[in-house]
Amino acid sequence: MNQTDIKALRANPMYRYLLLLAIAAAVGLQGWRTLFNNFAVEEVNASGFHVGAIQSIREIPGFLSLLVVFLLLVVKEHRLAAFSIILLGLGIITTGLLPSFEGLMITTFLMSLGFHYFETTNQSLTLQYFSNQQSPHVFARIRSLSAATNIGIGIVIFFLAQLFAFEINYAIVGTFVVLCGIYALTLNPVDDSLPAQHKKMVFKKRYWLYYVLNFLSGARRQIFVVFAVFMLVEKYNYSVQEITVLFVLNNVIAYFFNPYIAKGINKFGEKKMLTMEYTSLIIIFAAYAFIEDRWVVALLYILDHIFFNFSIGIKTYFQKHADPKDIAPSMAVGFTINHIAAVVIPVLGGLLWIMNWRIPFIVGIGLSILSLAFVQKMKKS
Repeated sequence: MNQTDIKALRANPMYRYLLLLAIAAAVGLQGWRTLFNNFAVEEVNASGFHVGAIQSIREIPGFLSLLVVFLLLVVKEHRLAAFSIILLGLGIITTGLLPSFEGLMITTFLMSLGFHYFETTNQSLTLQYFSNQQSPHVFARIRSLSAATNIGIGIVIFFLAQLFAFEINYAIVGTFVVLCGIYALTLNPVDDSLPAQHKKMVFKKRYWLYYVLNFLSGARRQIFVVFAVFMLVEKYNYSVQEITVLFVLNNVIAYFFNPYIAKGINKFGEKKMLTMEYTSLIIIFAAYAFIEDRWVVALLYILDHIFFNFSIGIKTYFQKHADPKDIAPSMAVGFTINHIAAVVIPVLGGLLWIMNWRIPFIVGIGLSILSLAFVQKMKKS
C-alpha cells in the first residue's frame, strides 16, 4: 500500500472505531490472561484438570458465535461490538470477587462471551469495510496495536501485582474496558452504501476449506493458549512477574513483525504464508514435548505466538472467494467451527496432561500436519 492508500485507510471512521475497541479487548484479555494462571494456582488451588475445564468453558461462547446472526436482527453490528466489550469488562471485574473453581467458571464464561462476540463482529466489519489489499493491513495493524497495548498492560500489571491483591487488579483492568465500550456507543462509523449482510445462517459447500482450516486452527490454538502458559507456571515455576516479562517481550516482537505478515500475504499469497506457519509449528510442538529447558520453552512460546498471527490468511483467503453478503454470517459460522474443538480440547488435554504432560503437545504436532496438508488445497487468488 502506498501513502495515499494508508491515509485513506486511516480516514475511515470504521478503522478508528475498530482500533478503539481492539485496544479495549487487548487490555481486557491480556490483563485477565496475565493474572489467570497465578490466580488459579495461588488463590483457587486449581489443578491441571481444573484449568483445562475452565478453559473449555472459556471457549463455549466462541462455539455460540452463531447467535450473532440472530442478534443482528435487533442490534446493529457496530453497536453489538461495543456492547460485547462492555460485557468483557464486567466479566473481568467480577473475576477477582469469586476466588473459587465455580466462581471462575461463571466469570470466565461472561468475560469470554464479550470477547468472542467482539472478535466475531470485528472480523466481519473488517472484511466488509476494507478491500482485499487493505484487509490484511487492517488485521495486522489491529494485532500490532493490540501487541503494543499488551506491552502497556503487562508493564502496569508487573507493578500493580506487587502493590494490590488479585481482585483489585481485575477491577482496574475491567473498569477501563467497560468505559471504552460505553464511549464507543456514542460513535457512528457506519457506511450505509455497503452491501447489506444476510441476517440468516449461511453454510455453503464451496466454503468447505475455510471451515476445515478454522476447525484445525481452533484446535491447535487451544494447546498454545491453555497448556503452553500453564507449563511455564506449573512445570518451570514462572512467577507473575516472569510471565508478565515474557508477555511484554512477546508483544514487542509481534508489534514490529505483524506488518510484515500483511505484506507477505499480499506479495506471496495465503497458501505460501500458511504453509510456512504450519511447517514451523510442527517443529515448535515437537520441541515443546521433548526439550526440557526453562529458557528454550520461553523462546518457543514467543515463536508460537508469532506464527499464530499468520492465521489472518484464513480470513483474507475467504474474503477473496466469498459473496460480499455472506461475510457477517460466515464469520459467525467460522468462529463457531473454530471453537468446536476448543470446547473439548482443554478439558480432554487436562486429563491427558495428568497422564503425561507431553501428550497435548504431541497432539499439536498431528494437528499442524493436518493443517499443512489442507492448506495445499488453496486456490491461487
